[in-house]
Amino acid sequence: MTDYQTMENQASMGILPKRDVVIVRGSGARLWDSTGKEYIDCIGGIGTANVGHCHPTVTEAVARQAERLVICPDTFYNDLRAELGTALTRVAPEGLDRLFLCNSGTEAVEAAFKFARVATGRTGIIAAQRGFHGRTFGALSATWNPKYRAPFEPLVPGFTHVKYNDVSAMEESIDDETAGVILEVVQGEGGVRIGDGAYLNRVEALCRERGALFIVDEVQTGFGRTGALFACEHHGLQPDMLCLAKAMAGGLPVGATLCAETVRGVPAMSHGNTFGGGPVICAAGLATLRVLEEEGLVENARKNGAYFRDALAALDAPFVREIRGMGLIIGVEMKGRVTPILRGLMERGVMALPAGNTVLRFLPPLSISREEIDQVVETVDAVLGSLEA
Repeated sequence: MTDYQTMENQASMGILPKRDVVIVRGSGARLWDSTGKEYIDCIGGIGTANVGHCHPTVTEAVARQAERLVICPDTFYNDLRAELGTALTRVAPEGLDRLFLCNSGTEAVEAAFKFARVATGRTGIIAAQRGFHGRTFGALSATWNPKYRAPFEPLVPGFTHVKYNDVSAMEESIDDETAGVILEVVQGEGGVRIGDGAYLNRVEALCRERGALFIVDEVQTGFGRTGALFACEHHGLQPDMLCLAKAMAGGLPVGATLCAETVRGVPAMSHGNTFGGGPVICAAGLATLRVLEEEGLVENARKNGAYFRDALAALDAPFVREIRGMGLIIGVEMKGRVTPILRGLMERGVMALPAGNTVLRFLPPLSISREEIDQVVETVDAVLGSLEA
């Protein structure tokens, strides 16, 4: 164990298990540890490093703004906050022309729930089984997995979970007490499970018919991850609220709740935060949007995501049950636990994530090259071969 590991263990609450490695540097789709070992990063800061680690356009924007102004509370106007708000509402799905800026995905979801209750005068929130929306009390109440919920119960009342991709379950659940329905277009933490377009459009229509607000959580899928700037675009969805975070500012902490005109009547001073929409974060967000557009990273995610999935599917791997994905969010469901596979990949220089006990998840930077993808697939093949031998 290194000095850094000892120091961090002594200071940390120890809530999250750590891998036996100290990461000290990143560039593009590569990471290096404190010994100098190099890795291909298919974790991507858990989906935050869409433009790659330490992209020079983003780091230069951050450094330039840090010398000019670091903090400006939302009670004042700010030039970069105005520019980022304009840029986000310009590229967002139609009708999402206002936004609330915060610091994380779970905060974006919390804001959506508060806004939904105020706008509708109702209290019920419907979420999906296997869905993940965050770990603060409101967001955790919408998160399905009992292992996250149980230690903190009782949670916020009024939350219901129904089967995902099941129209009849949603038809039976939305009623005149439902303030909002929150869904992911791709359930990332829930095992990379893809929402059916007809289902998602029907849920949107049901919300319109019954006076509930349709909330889409794109904390993990936003900003090009699925091969569209927002996963909503694949199905022509027009949500009342869109929750964003993760990749929005090149790896810096940020969140946003984008709202349509249906989200009305939120009282002044009823919600807020200290750091949301800070100038440095806004500079990073503007730079990130510029990189995504100028370098064609959304299209890269679409094309290289399909290439990645096809290469995985071509492996002779009896241990693999199913490969799912959209763009560069990819899940490989195994016939056993993924922990030894993750360990074997890391030993061979590839970082990947679990999505539950049996799903191997890849969330690389959208800038990952085909040569790097080939190397990842060869490593997966070698690890699975060693386990099946």
